[in-house]
Amino acid sequence: MGLQPLEFSDCYLDSPWFRERVRAHEAELEKTNKFIKELLKDGKNLIAATKNLSAAQRKFAHSLRDFKFEFIGDAETDDERYIDASLHEFSNFLKNLEEQREILALSVTETLIKPLERFRKEQLGAVKEEKKKFDKETEKNYSLLEKHLNLSAKKKELQLQEADNQVEQNRKHFYELSLEYACKLQEIQERKKFECVEPVLSFFQGLFTFYHQGYELAKDFNHYKMALQINIQNTRNRFEGTRSEVEELMNKIRRNPQEHKRRNQFTMEGYLYVQEKRPAPFGSSWVKHYCTYRKETKKFTMIPFEHRSGGKVGDEELFILTYCTKRNIDTIDRRFCFDLEASDRPGVPVTMQAFSEEDRKLWMEALDGKEALFINVNRANAKREGSAQLDKIGFTVIKKCISAVETRGINDQGLYRVVGVSSKVQRLLSLLMDAKTCNEVDLENSADWEVKTITSAMKQYLRSLPEPLMTYELHGEFIIPAKSGSPESRVNAVHFLVHKLPEKNKEMLEILVKHLANVSKHAKKNLMTVANLGVVFGPTLMRPQEETVAAIMDLKFQNIVVEILIENHEKIFKTLPDATFPEPISMSVSPPNAPPRQSRRQGQRIKRPLAVYNLCLELDDADSHSSPREDTPTGSMDSLSSQSPTLAFSSSPPGLLDGNHLIMDSGDLAGWTTNPPGQSRPSMVSWTNAPSANPAATNAAPSSFFFPNPATGSDRAVESVAHRKARAVYPCEAEHSSELSFQIGAIFEDVQFSREPGWLEGTLNGKRGLIPQNYVQFL
Repeated sequence: MGLQPLEFSDCYLDSPWFRERVRAHEAELEKTNKFIKELLKDGKNLIAATKNLSAAQRKFAHSLRDFKFEFIGDAETDDERYIDASLHEFSNFLKNLEEQREILALSVTETLIKPLERFRKEQLGAVKEEKKKFDKETEKNYSLLEKHLNLSAKKKELQLQEADNQVEQNRKHFYELSLEYACKLQEIQERKKFECVEPVLSFFQGLFTFYHQGYELAKDFNHYKMALQINIQNTRNRFEGTRSEVEELMNKIRRNPQEHKRRNQFTMEGYLYVQEKRPAPFGSSWVKHYCTYRKETKKFTMIPFEHRSGGKVGDEELFILTYCTKRNIDTIDRRFCFDLEASDRPGVPVTMQAFSEEDRKLWMEALDGKEALFINVNRANAKREGSAQLDKIGFTVIKKCISAVETRGINDQGLYRVVGVSSKVQRLLSLLMDAKTCNEVDLENSADWEVKTITSAMKQYLRSLPEPLMTYELHGEFIIPAKSGSPESRVNAVHFLVHKLPEKNKEMLEILVKHLANVSKHAKKNLMTVANLGVVFGPTLMRPQEETVAAIMDLKFQNIVVEILIENHEKIFKTLPDATFPEPISMSVSPPNAPPRQSRRQGQRIKRPLAVYNLCLELDDADSHSSPREDTPTGSMDSLSSQSPTLAFSSSPPGLLDGNHLIMDSGDLAGWTTNPPGQSRPSMVSWTNAPSANPAATNAAPSSFFFPNPATGSDRAVESVAHRKARAVYPCEAEHSSELSFQIGAIFEDVQFSREPGWLEGTLNGKRGLIPQNYVQFL
């Protein structure tokens, strides 16, 4: 379990538990600050102390390995897991380089030092300043409040009114500061992952160019780098979407805190001052308690808590409430007071003081006290009202918009991300939703309506439905598989749940997802990959019934569900699911699509095929067509959340790790069938290759390279593979005329070993060519 979300509604309660969560966030940021300082120190040592390069590398690697990012909520996305694991991967790579001991003239100032220093000063430093303001305002607020509550009720009404106004203004300022501080804490917690890892990634990229055979090393590392950059870009995109939702929720709560009060087990909760009587002549004292009350059981609890004394929580006191009465100012020299009587102490009332008259009214209502006014503070959030419905007009609106987009703007850059002018969007919606004018609107041929206006109108229509397209009821069930399990189990779970949707919802979802899949196929031109479409349509198709920070933190998992729908739409909507609900499969230590990793074996070099093949980063379902691979080092090319090119537990044999090689524990291919299904794979894979253009030398490679070789391997292994059929488990686009291009599920005939280690020869659709050995599974 990671850090607890800081709910904005809790800022108004300022409970002991809220303060505990704030301190946990502050401690985590302080740990991050110390880690960055240490990392910066180590980076500068690499520049200044070339004679101690090996020692500096060891320390640097140790710092990376031991640090782990905390996260908000109860689960991470696959992208976040890979970012978390990346520090450990960097550490392991450095350990392999310690034997080199070459003198480096490496400048890491621009790639590592400045970004981390900027993040530490501008982001973490800003949080420290916010903390000082928050602590100072806390002291001021409660000191002023205590002073205000001690005012005599016999003072002039004008003086009392001025004092009330002053306290109210100070309290509003305190709540404003508390909201901003909670928002800032959570923003930095989410930001720090990519802000810290990205400079380290850049540093590694520069480091390789100064080593012996650095060119070959960087070429192999490029697979990991591209996968990690996609992870970072996906995480950054989801962060931007989550941040806007959090700010929107914060503004809603700021405008009306009571309306957005979270529903919980208590009828009423908050701070009250409790009168503690002392023997004469000492009078009485007033002690602040955090009080909770449950109307069903009439249980009233009080916990002493003082913000200014380090936030120490006192012993809880619980009693059963008998009655509650309002105290008038003619009976006590304090305002906002009321009496409670416990069942075990009849005739001995406990006097409480609320913060204001409105606060007292709320307590009196909850406690069924005399003179209580009815104020329903726990009313549920009203459902969003809108005229949009899943009726005949609704389907017509969506189909007209989709047809216009696919006709006019399928290749427009930023499709669905670029928003239209609000007034035009509303005017178009009003025309489309009117049965009289709907058929008269020509979206395909009219220049009056821009593509961005049409896409914005379609998104707005879906968001205006009484409940989201994937329903409130199934929202939590859709989120669960996105948080854990193998790629196959996630697809099966989403497949099952889609068929639980109401028929109209499923029909509308199928129309929309089929369109989004078509949009993603044009990603080379419109830049809208599956991951980008998930960011746009995650909050549109899925929405929790209650808006909280915790729910918004699940926004990234909503995006993953949409990605799964797009990538597997043919299977999900065209076939029936299994009769039973698929259980999620727990994640292993190595994430499902962990990028290629280096080998622990020192001094080894693995021979690469003459036609070197780079890993495909795009995957589609076996029944769908994948778009051509596109090398983009900085952008998110596709979703890595639901399937993986580097690891698929359900289809890849043990030992299948690298994009170019098959590394196994023995040279015998028969090991594929003898390994048990749950066997773990070798943990690292080499990124380095010794080039060789001599096929004879390749065939004579020693057995330590772990390649099943027809020239040197056992006759039984060769015979078991020659002239067999194989099925593609990953898509591949040929980079040479001698290679074959194919999709997932393609069946190869007459498969044999090639002279090239790591490659097979086979026939597909009458054409014979080379096939990457670790891209197929023998039948």
